[in-house]
Amino acid sequence: MTTDDFPSFPAGFVWGAASAAYQIEGAVHEDGRGPSIWDTFSRTAGRVASGHTGDVACDHYHRYADDVALMQSLGLAAYRFSVAWPRIQPDGSGPADPRGLDFYDRLVDSLLAAGIDPYVTLYHWDLPQALEDRGGWTSRDTAHRFAAYAEAVHARLGDRVRTWTTLNEPWVSAFLGHGSGIHAPGRTDPADAFRAAHHLLLAHGLGARALREAGARELALTLNLSPAFGDSAAAERIDLLLNRQFLDPALRGEMPEDLLKIIDRHAGLGHLRDGDLELIHQPVDLLGINYYCPQYVQDVPGAPADPAWPGAEDVGFVHPGGPSTAMGWPIAAAGLTVLLNRLAREYPEVGLLITENGAAFDDGEPSGGRVADPDRVAYLDAHLRAAHEALAAGADLRGYLVWSILDNFEWAEGYHKRFGIVHVDYATQRRTPKDSALWYRDVIAAEAARLRG
Repeated sequence: MTTDDFPSFPAGFVWGAASAAYQIEGAVHEDGRGPSIWDTFSRTAGRVASGHTGDVACDHYHRYADDVALMQSLGLAAYRFSVAWPRIQPDGSGPADPRGLDFYDRLVDSLLAAGIDPYVTLYHWDLPQALEDRGGWTSRDTAHRFAAYAEAVHARLGDRVRTWTTLNEPWVSAFLGHGSGIHAPGRTDPADAFRAAHHLLLAHGLGARALREAGARELALTLNLSPAFGDSAAAERIDLLLNRQFLDPALRGEMPEDLLKIIDRHAGLGHLRDGDLELIHQPVDLLGINYYCPQYVQDVPGAPADPAWPGAEDVGFVHPGGPSTAMGWPIAAAGLTVLLNRLAREYPEVGLLITENGAAFDDGEPSGGRVADPDRVAYLDAHLRAAHEALAAGADLRGYLVWSILDNFEWAEGYHKRFGIVHVDYATQRRTPKDSALWYRDVIAAEAARLRG
């Protein structure tokens, strides 16, 4: 697939890629790093496919310089990575460990030297186990601990990092981690899920306020968002639970009344306090959007709620047919256009950034120095065109960060699902850019050439 007929993106549009600490760093016992909930979860029998862990992952902790050089060769302008909280505060509180901060110092400096802007995410699911032992996200105190941690990281990196994201996908942390239990910490209580969701939002607000007061230049919150298609009642319920549960408190300072009724039924409202919405509703410059596919639903009277979706009684999830990724997720690029247009219309005050978009496919092994992944090339091409359609309609879309730069530890799926545009041989740690990486490089280069005239 060539880039000859690719649409033109505006000057300043950011082209980049993304990763997360536990998925790529490895070195889980080095330089004072404490255990996270994902260390504990992945070592618990039956939790992660094939008993895989992130102990080594992509060994990025030791190979970051080569990885940055690889990003530079692809022409990336931005790299979104997360900081491992247990590297900074092994017990979740107290003084920052300088060894952990030193690693991110080196990474940031390497990125800047390569002409790549560092986009820091402060929480991508690796809560220090010590905080989980004290209640984790079901405890209000964890939100305050997060704000202190955010200050510590900004104090070291804030002179060089412009863009700071507080949280990645709080819906996943709350409802896959505490509802269905298929993610760390593996709890299965709907009350815990709703309490965790609120405290994650509170952590965002407290963290954003602390960062702003410390002089952070650009703040973001990243959510996994999907349009819900299907019967109207079912679609409205899923939109409420997945999207509006986080969008409205963070961007409007409001809690939907229908959501409060659901929360009250499952968890009570004792964890909600006067003034919380004001704390949560901090001004942000960017809304990070992680988009993979829509939710397709139908009304099914009497159906129990899926454990990951407390409050979604009478809702059935369906697959619309057609092609899917290796995760079983339907491929529907048009859903991204719908989502971006909706966000631009309903939350016009915040800029939009696609912080994750990509797909797992059953890629073959490298052959002759090449990994052919035509399905991923087609997926990225379609989704970038869908993003451009929304941009042309007026959406304030600032950039696109592909997920992910490297094949990596894919949470409960272990190493069986490959999202990377760069193949990783986990036995040798050899990196091989896939055809999708070379295609993405060519898109970026063509856009730069066009802008130069």
